[in-house]
Amino acid sequence: MTLELRDVVWSAGYRKIIKNVSIRVEPGEFLGLIGPNGSGKTSLMSVLSGVRAPAGGRAMLAGRDMKKHGRRKLAQQIGFVEQQADTTDRLTAREAVSLGRTPYLSMLSPWSDRDDVIVERALGDVDMTHLADRFWHTLSGGEKQRIHIARALAQEPKFLLLDEPTNHLDIRHQLGLLELVNRLPVTVVAALHDLNHAAMYCDRIAMMCDGELVGIGSPADILTPENLRDVFGVDANIEHTADGFCLVRYHGSRRINVANKKDRVA
Repeated sequence: MTLELRDVVWSAGYRKIIKNVSIRVEPGEFLGLIGPNGSGKTSLMSVLSGVRAPAGGRAMLAGRDMKKHGRRKLAQQIGFVEQQADTTDRLTAREAVSLGRTPYLSMLSPWSDRDDVIVERALGDVDMTHLADRFWHTLSGGEKQRIHIARALAQEPKFLLLDEPTNHLDIRHQLGLLELVNRLPVTVVAALHDLNHAAMYCDRIAMMCDGELVGIGSPADILTPENLRDVFGVDANIEHTADGFCLVRYHGSRRINVANKKDRVA
């Protein structure tokens, strides 16, 4: 099953946010989406997930326009974890994950033992079974993010879409979350801020700038000094390791002598 955008345009009012973007997500891959703030990453993720319909072009799942699948079918195939997903309801972690089964429930298909099994499996996949009975508001930021992912996994999707999943997490939880996502048996598309995280975990990277797709390919192909200078406005060297990975090293201003800095601050 494929997820694809062809010449997609999306606008907010009279302003074009996404401009003729074409992307085909390959089954089983981890595709990273990078770009400066305001480049259109979040809007593109919303179109890819089916939450927003394109103003032009085609958004397709399995070769058919998304609008022809219907909301329930899309939710069964695409799990989307938004950047600011939260709730004020007094839910336990397990109840929050159970919401992922909503696309499969109806008068003719009420909650069943199978749904319980799927929810427990999703909690286990994100290593949150031991906190399943904790209330949502008592969870840390990293724990909440894992529960959001478990809720999406409970949808049994073919595609898992994550909009800046490491936002507001400390470095240990950032790496732990990306390791977790990388191990899951789903196709992943994630909008990422940290370019080295994208280099470490993504099979391919799509680079956005001002609503346009300026490049898509392997991390080594996309993370070049020229691209980082043109798109992000930063100077950097790219180091290539023997095992095929690349590392972004940014150029900063010369370090200020600590003693001099203290004198200046005083």
